[in-house]
Amino acid sequence: MPPRLAPPKIRPEHLDRQALIYVRQSTPMQVRDNIASTARQYDLARRAEQFGWPKERIHVIDQDQGHSGASALGRDGFQYLMAEVGLGRAGAVLSLEASRLARSCSDWYRLIEICGLTDTLVIDEDGVYDPTQYNDRLLLGIKGTMSEAELHWIRSRLLGGKLEKARTGQLRSRPPTGLVYDPAGQTVLDPDEQVQQALRLVFDTFEQVGAALGVVQFFAANQFSFPTRHYGGSRDGQLTWRPLDLGRVLAILHNPTYTGTYVYGRTKTRNILLPGEGPRIKGRTRRVVVEDWPFVLHDHHPAYITWEQFQRNQRRLLENCTSDHQERRGALREGAALLQGLVLCGRCGRRMTIRYMDDGKIPLYECNQLHKNRGEKTCQSLRGDRIDAAVARVFLEAMRPAQLEVSMAAIDQISQQARRADRQWDLMVERANYDAELARRRFQAVDPENRLVARTLEREWEARLAEVERLERESAARPTRLTRLVDPAERTRILALAQDLPALWQAETTTQVERKQLLGFLIKDVCLTRAETTIEVAIRWRTEACTLLNIPRPKRSCDARRTDPAVLARLRTLAADHPDCRIAQILDLEGFRSGTGRPFTTTIVKQIRYSYSISSGCPDRPAPCADGYRADGRCTASVAAARLNVTVSTIADWCQSGHLDGIQSTSHGAWWIQLTPEIIARLRKPARRSWTRRSAS
Repeated sequence: MPPRLAPPKIRPEHLDRQALIYVRQSTPMQVRDNIASTARQYDLARRAEQFGWPKERIHVIDQDQGHSGASALGRDGFQYLMAEVGLGRAGAVLSLEASRLARSCSDWYRLIEICGLTDTLVIDEDGVYDPTQYNDRLLLGIKGTMSEAELHWIRSRLLGGKLEKARTGQLRSRPPTGLVYDPAGQTVLDPDEQVQQALRLVFDTFEQVGAALGVVQFFAANQFSFPTRHYGGSRDGQLTWRPLDLGRVLAILHNPTYTGTYVYGRTKTRNILLPGEGPRIKGRTRRVVVEDWPFVLHDHHPAYITWEQFQRNQRRLLENCTSDHQERRGALREGAALLQGLVLCGRCGRRMTIRYMDDGKIPLYECNQLHKNRGEKTCQSLRGDRIDAAVARVFLEAMRPAQLEVSMAAIDQISQQARRADRQWDLMVERANYDAELARRRFQAVDPENRLVARTLEREWEARLAEVERLERESAARPTRLTRLVDPAERTRILALAQDLPALWQAETTTQVERKQLLGFLIKDVCLTRAETTIEVAIRWRTEACTLLNIPRPKRSCDARRTDPAVLARLRTLAADHPDCRIAQILDLEGFRSGTGRPFTTTIVKQIRYSYSISSGCPDRPAPCADGYRADGRCTASVAAARLNVTVSTIADWCQSGHLDGIQSTSHGAWWIQLTPEIIARLRKPARRSWTRRSAS
């Protein structure tokens, strides 16, 4: 191009460097629709040629198409442009207007500053600017300020219109599953009856089980799917049925739109600076509490639940969440601890946690907050099986006046659950039949000669028929326990069982979650305090009335194996004139047992006497008896031999043969013989003459 077209501010040193042309549209929609604006920006390359830059030095930067100019973060093209200018490789930066380069004064002034340092020109449709000259720099600063202010004005106008529509409930967003817009733009219930039934089943099941995960488990156990209606794209308006997951249930329960209420402003977004090598800003969305929602319009459209039920669900979900607040009860689980979430520590007032022993069979109520937070000693830890049993007994006694009402409510609840499940299965089979009929019509409508299409439609028809057959087969084979329970005979059986509430409480069909729910209906909390020998249990009812119990503390293992004081007293009495073997026999006959629950033996009696320093009047060894007689009148073999004028070995033979009444504690122990005048007269031998040797005379 002839250099005569170049303005005087463009000097040869500028033409020796690159001409960087920056092209940007703020959104992908603008890139798609604003074709003329994009063409004008690319046309700046021709203008650079007219100013004298050769084609090989003209570089178009368009990596930032579809990115906003409100910040330089995420705009790789703008970062590259800044780097080239800072390295002195650019002679000029060309843009349609200042707003294309930046809509932030901080980014704009940084670019001008670097351009001034490297003697780089800034060119737009209005002219050529030299940042090294103050007048041009001032004008560029005004353009950048106006560009940023323009973005603010645009946002303010759009936000004002948006808030005005939200104030009247006319601001539309994608409706949740179960709600759609009619041709007049009004929010109505989804016309698909199965979709409505699926939503109502979610709310009704949560009302019954009280936990979002319980809803998921109910749907999985009954093989129910949940719908999703697509918006936009090739599947606009179509339904997809998938298994229900926990995130979906929580989103439904937290959504106030299902109450017939129009709500705007449930969330707020706040930008935060993320750590890292380079500055990164990310928007964090947080929920706004119900009291701070800016626009709430009740009775705006048809509802699935009431506003009061929605608030009740929110309180229940908050109570189920224990990850960030220890004082909440938490969702009810299937664990053995009946007082889950109800137990308070009587020493510090904190809510007690639960641990389990014996493979989850025995619960422990433990106050460990001081240990977790401060490293101090655990406040108290109590075995829970006896506590649970005592509280359950008090609860069942309190429930006796209302047994009939409880039984009738239970039957009604079971009946409703059975009807909901049966209705959902009927709708699933009905939809499958409709899809099969639709596939049949498509197959019959196609030209038979077009085998490519006909084969595809035939396979689709067969798949739909197989789905109908599968659903009908599973529907016939599915468990019918809930349906049978509402038969007249079963209703009578439940009523009879309900008259004995303890039997209903102990029934195998009653789950731990249901028992905990019943306790939570009447009991507000249970305060536990460990005393020296008892556990003090203070039950606070929902009516604020209190019931106090004292439960004996479970014995420690050493205490549980300790000999009963009554046994010790009896053993002391018997030890005065009975041998250990006879004491063991007497204790067994009188029904006493050792500390380990076993029958008494001679060895056990000896161990107890040794442990408690109980002396025996009838010892096993002769040494303790100075005169050779025991307290029971028996004598040693030596004394008996002297009385009968025989040898000790003869006495032993007579004891073994039964001629004498002799006993011994062990097979090689000393003999203790019972001598009576009759025995002495019968067995006594004449005195033997003693011979003396005469001396030789």
